[in-house]
Parts: sequence; structure tokens; C-alpha cells
Amino acid sequence: MYDHIGFNVVDVAKAKAFYLAALAPLGHTLLAEGEGWAMIGTWGKSRLWIGTFGPPATPIHIAWLAENREQVHAFHAAALAAGGRDNGGPGLRPNYAPDYYAAFAFDPDGHNVEAVTYAGA
Repeated sequence: MYDHIGFNVVDVAKAKAFYLAALAPLGHTLLAEGEGWAMIGTWGKSRLWIGTFGPPATPIHIAWLAENREQVHAFHAAALAAGGRDNGGPGLRPNYAPDYYAAFAFDPDGHNVEAVTYAGA
């Protein structure tokens, strides 16, 4: 598990709205914010810092661990409803691992974001 990860985005308000919606099903909330930045996550677990303090990051990939398949579905639906673009709906990915169940979306900056669980049905 990571403590926090951070990167620059084009529009912090747009990115903040996207991540708050997409990560809400995983229990993440707005933890702190200031001029040009926001931190979203769960204290004592993982936190995502986004900001506008330099050029936006080249597209990256981040996967959040979900507790169950329902959370994976909820993450994907919330990401799309918040303006994300589909990059792979919820389902098993046996080419990654036999019990790898995930969903993918592109955020407003083109980052590939994912929720994954290893929990069975």
C-alpha cells in the first residue's frame, strides 16, 4: 500500500470533482485543499495529491484496491458519470491473475485509473 502519490493536472477543480466522485465508492473523501491543490483519500491508508504547480504529468496509471466486486462496479460507474472515459468495464482479467477483477477509466487528463479486487464473487 502506498501512503500518498501526487502529480500535476491541467484543471484542479475538474480533476478534484472527478476523483471525489470516482473514489467515493472506495471510501475516499476530500482530506485537504488549498489554492491550486487538493488531497483525496483516507487518513492512515492511501492519499492522492493533485495540483497545478507545474506542467501536467504525462499519462500515468494508478490502481486502487477495492474490498469487493461491487466497489469495482461502483467505481467504474462513478468515474464515467463524472466525465471519465471507459477503458475497460468491470470484469475478470485472468491474463493478470486468476482472481484479478478490475475496471478502468481515463480521467480528465488521460490518466488510466483502475479499481481492482482479488475477492471472489
